[in-house]
Amino acid sequence: MNETVIDTAGDVRDGEELDIAAVDQWLRARVDGLQGAPEVTQYSGGASNWTYRLAYRSHDLILRRPPAGTKAASAHDMGREYRVQSRLRPAFPYVPEMIAYCDDDAVIGSEFYVMERLRGLIPRAGMPRGVHLDEATTRALCLSVIDKLVALHAVDVDAAGLRDLGKGAGYVRRQIEGWTERYARARTWNVPRFTDVTRWLAAHMPEDAATCVIHNDFRLDNCVLDPEDPTRVLGVLDWEMATLGCPLMDLGTTLAYWIQADDDPLARATRRQPTHLPGMLTRDEVVDYYCLRTGRTIDNWAFYEVYGLFRLAVIAQQIYYRYHHKQTRNPAFRNLWVIIHYLYWRCRGIIRRAR
Repeated sequence: MNETVIDTAGDVRDGEELDIAAVDQWLRARVDGLQGAPEVTQYSGGASNWTYRLAYRSHDLILRRPPAGTKAASAHDMGREYRVQSRLRPAFPYVPEMIAYCDDDAVIGSEFYVMERLRGLIPRAGMPRGVHLDEATTRALCLSVIDKLVALHAVDVDAAGLRDLGKGAGYVRRQIEGWTERYARARTWNVPRFTDVTRWLAAHMPEDAATCVIHNDFRLDNCVLDPEDPTRVLGVLDWEMATLGCPLMDLGTTLAYWIQADDDPLARATRRQPTHLPGMLTRDEVVDYYCLRTGRTIDNWAFYEVYGLFRLAVIAQQIYYRYHHKQTRNPAFRNLWVIIHYLYWRCRGIIRRAR
C-alpha cells in the first residue's frame, strides 16, 4: 500500500493572499507558545469562505475568512460560525476546537476566526491516496457518516445553549421563500428562471418534521476520518450555514450532493465525494437508513429532493454571480452555469415523476 495522504492544502490563490504578518501578530497576543513563522497554504475544496492552514512549529491551525466581493447580509458571518461551534462542541464532539475570533476588519480587511486543525483524511472525489477500502468497509464508513447526521439531529438544543441559533418553527416555508428570493437576486442571463420549480415547491410545502440543530452542508468531504480506521469520523467541518431547522430538509441538502454509481454522465462528472464506490448506499438507501435510525417516516420525499437540488442550484449561482461579475478569479467557477441548467433538469424530472 502507498503511504496514506492526510488532507493537504496547496498554494494560496492569486488575489486571496493573507496579510500573514498581521495575522501572526494578532495570534501571538491570544495563543501562548506559538513557535516559528507559520507556513501558509490554502484549501481549494471550499467555494464560499476561504480556508487557510497556518502550520507553526508548535501549533497546527486553520483560519477561515469570508471571500472578497459582494455577499448576502446573513452569509459569511465568521462570528456566528465561531460561536455555533464553540457551543455545540460539548454536545457534539465532532466539532473542531475553536481558538480565537477577530471582529476587527483592520487586521486583514475582514473578520476571521482560527481553530485547531484536525489531522485526518478528507474524502474528495475519491478516497485519499493510499486508502483502499473493500465493499464491506466502504459500507461501514457510509453508515458511520450518516450516523453522525443522526446524532447531530438528536442534540438537545436547550442543553447546548443553541435555542437562539435559528427562528424555530416555520423553517420549511422560510427556506422556500428565502432561496427563491436569493436565486432571483443572483440570476444571470445564461441560466433558467426556475419559476415552475419554485411554484411547485411553494405549493407542496409540508409542515416542519421537527426543530433541531442542522448542519445545512453535511457531506463526506466535510468529514475528517481517522487515518488508522477510515470508518471512524474524527470531525465535521464547515458550520457556516448551521441553524435550527427541519431535519428532513437537512437530509435533502445532503443527498443533493450524493452522486451514485448509476447516475448519468453529467452527474458523475460533477461528483466531489466518493459516494459512487461499491458499498456506498444509494440515495434511497440513505433515506431508508436515516428513517430506521430516527424512527421517522417520510411520505413526500420528492419535495425534500427537489428542495435540495434547487438550493444547490442557488448556491452555485451565487458563486457563479461573483465570477460572472469578476469578484473572484477562481477558474473552477467558470462553467457553473452549465451545472445550474443540469440541476434545473433534475428538478423538473423529479416533479414530473411525483405527479
